Amino acid sequence: MATDRPGPLGDERVEHLGDGRVGHLGDERVDHRFKGLPPDAEGLTVGALASQRRDLFTGGFTTPVLALSAESLAHNLTLLETYAERHGLAFAPHGKTSMSPQLFERQLAHGAWGITAALPHQARVYRAFGIRRIFLANEVVDAAALRWLAGELDRDPDFRFLCYVDSVRGVELMDEALRAAGATRPVEVVVELGAGEGARTGARTEADCAAVADAVAAVTTLRLAGVAGYEGEVPDADGDRVRAWLRRLVALASEFDKAGRFSGRGGPDGPGGPDEIVISAGGSAWFDAVADVFAGIPELSLPVLKLLRSGAYVSHDDGHYRRLTPFNRVPEEGALEPAFRLWAQVVSRPSAGQAFLNAGKRDAAYDLDLPEAQVVRDGRTGEVRPATGLTVTGLSDQHTWVSTAEGAELEVGDWVGLGLSHPCTSFDKWQLIPLVEADGTVTDLIRTFF
Repeated sequence: MATDRPGPLGDERVEHLGDGRVGHLGDERVDHRFKGLPPDAEGLTVGALASQRRDLFTGGFTTPVLALSAESLAHNLTLLETYAERHGLAFAPHGKTSMSPQLFERQLAHGAWGITAALPHQARVYRAFGIRRIFLANEVVDAAALRWLAGELDRDPDFRFLCYVDSVRGVELMDEALRAAGATRPVEVVVELGAGEGARTGARTEADCAAVADAVAAVTTLRLAGVAGYEGEVPDADGDRVRAWLRRLVALASEFDKAGRFSGRGGPDGPGGPDEIVISAGGSAWFDAVADVFAGIPELSLPVLKLLRSGAYVSHDDGHYRRLTPFNRVPEEGALEPAFRLWAQVVSRPSAGQAFLNAGKRDAAYDLDLPEAQVVRDGRTGEVRPATGLTVTGLSDQHTWVSTAEGAELEVGDWVGLGLSHPCTSFDKWQLIPLVEADGTVTDLIRTFF
């Protein structure tokens, strides 16, 4: 999958995992660790099972089973690649959404600059599969993690790592740990501007940001690369408030540049990383606002890497992001497609108005919205019909509560296809997910590492 196609800025090269580590996932054996897979596939390699191209419904898969649509996945990958190119954005999708090296590889093949992490553990997974550019959207103050990071940077001159800093104390802890580890390459950091009072992390004021930047300048173990933040935490977020905060972020970068805070970056091959200024934002709900405001970034003393970090797009969903996707606000840009469907079976129909499925909190995302009953696959005939009159009303540990309207067709043994909300908590419940074509053929199995 390697390519030399220029990235959004023209002078960056799109990166791919070319060392075969992802391919080795196909050598893993199928066994009891992976729920939903056919019991008669025990002992087969993942690759061998995928090559059999079994049918999800008649090929021995057990319920509940999560399916990822091959067609919708491909559509979403292409759509965000095109969007980033159209708006001149580099793209480092947040990997914590899926924690799947196979999907990282496909995202990189579709033009991603690198992959975003939230925790050092996630960065370790990325490095195990050869990811060369990691943006960690958090401040790292764990001495053990920083010792590991120093070793990775020293071992691999092609590895680029950036992370947040939002406090003077955090800078002090990072410097102390990196000096103790004998780090020889400075860690690139971006000052995080908080999204407002009551928001999540980030320095709250421009003066606070400047104090953090001064602390970075005072040590040799860190190098200031830019500014960043997360607009999804803007209190009472709407288009105007989000854009106002994004303009503050851009102005902060401009003021830092005027003050010479980005001088001495070290050149493309130097210890400080490329001669560029990183300005980064962009969750999955407001990336249209990011594109709008970043389009107006003024000329700075160095080229600007405009780095978008949306991650939930890869599978999209049938709840939270379906309502909030920027493509709803700008429909001419296209539309993402929900790629997940959880199939569960009716195991109890105790009354005319109630049914229970054999999937629950262990299987379905439920932190934001309940699953949505979408289709029913008849347990006798295999015919698929709309889930008319079926409403999910609750989840127990291992059961879905379904209210059935008068006349609703549903009996024990039927399969119900559920749409899920919030992909961030769907991937983490399944370690091996069938990739399924529209006709039910399983073409691959997607490994996750949570």
